[in-house]
Amino acid sequence: MPSFRYQALASDGAMQSGTLMAPDRATAMRLIQQKGETPLELTMSEADAAVESSGPAARPVISRSELADLVRELATALEAGLPLMQALRTVRRQAGHKNLQTILDFIIERVEAGVPFHTAAKEYGPPFDDMTTGMLRAADASGRTAEILHQLGDLLERSVELRREVVGAVVYPMMIAGLIAVSVVVLIAFVLPRVMKPIIQANLELPLPTKILMAISAFVTSWWLVILAAILLAVVTWRNWLAKPANRLRFDTFLLRLPVVGRLVRDIAVARFTRTLGTLVSAGIPILSALKIVRDTLGNQALMNAIDQVSDKVSTGQSLADPLERSGHFPPLLVQIVNIGERSGRLEQMLLHAAGSFDRQVNNSLKLFTRILPTVLLVVMALVASFVLSAILLPIIELQKAAGA
Repeated sequence: MPSFRYQALASDGAMQSGTLMAPDRATAMRLIQQKGETPLELTMSEADAAVESSGPAARPVISRSELADLVRELATALEAGLPLMQALRTVRRQAGHKNLQTILDFIIERVEAGVPFHTAAKEYGPPFDDMTTGMLRAADASGRTAEILHQLGDLLERSVELRREVVGAVVYPMMIAGLIAVSVVVLIAFVLPRVMKPIIQANLELPLPTKILMAISAFVTSWWLVILAAILLAVVTWRNWLAKPANRLRFDTFLLRLPVVGRLVRDIAVARFTRTLGTLVSAGIPILSALKIVRDTLGNQALMNAIDQVSDKVSTGQSLADPLERSGHFPPLLVQIVNIGERSGRLEQMLLHAAGSFDRQVNNSLKLFTRILPTVLLVVMALVASFVLSAILLPIIELQKAAGA
């Protein structure tokens, strides 16, 4: 258990100092207060501080959906009239997840020490990303903490729903692709050599499809370790290649140009951009700060670079709609909505109203994607199966003809 050195002010005004053992800083603060003293300084021993300073990466995290639930619970507690510290402690008592308890202990400790809520969240690190800490900063600054936390909860929940929709859209096609790959490997590596053995022994001339399949089978069975190593090397090389910003930009730009996939990626990014920007602006965050936060939520380097260019133009006094249109990555409807919102002074309302329309567009793109991709995979599977069957059946037919002759 960590040890803490402290200095405190006793009830009679005398200065007190000492050390105590406690599982965390918040508990140490409470122990000092229980003695009727007011803590002035609390420091952890150097050895324990070294362990604690291992960084945010060593701290437990929670999922995005759990973070949305946490934000909702805090907003509800604040709406009930509880002060922030009491709301945090109430949610902490009800927390059943160990990771959530650790996060709340850290937040409570820092807020008790006089640190603003958003700063404590930023100090903790993940799962508090730029968007979350930006919204918390707006909540602290505006005095509308409960309202903005509800908005943040909506934003987080929609992000979770969108991710689930995308994952649900690709699960079935990926299962089909996996079955195709496994079936082809089994046929080539195990079934084909046994079927072809009597035909080869009969010294019959093999058809071209059979020769191709036999060559593939021989290569796979003889060099499968090399093939596996090559696949692993290719994956590592690809990830290292993508890690370079310039290469990531090339790939993401290429992705946007694909007929169906590009439209899906763009629609998801536009829906996220619209809802997040509208929520941030309505929470009182300046447009430049909001654009910086939104940029990191798009997930596509080409679109992120476009937002950087938009931010540069807006910082010089230009409107938001013009650079959005010149970027060429955002639909005309969004540009028109932003233009009208800026002219009318109701940008956040226009964006939030339009977010529902773009969400429906995402659903339409997902439906189109889930219809086209399985069809393409089924066609590929049919072609592969036809080739394999023809490679197996043609020599069998020749063997029967030879036997009949």
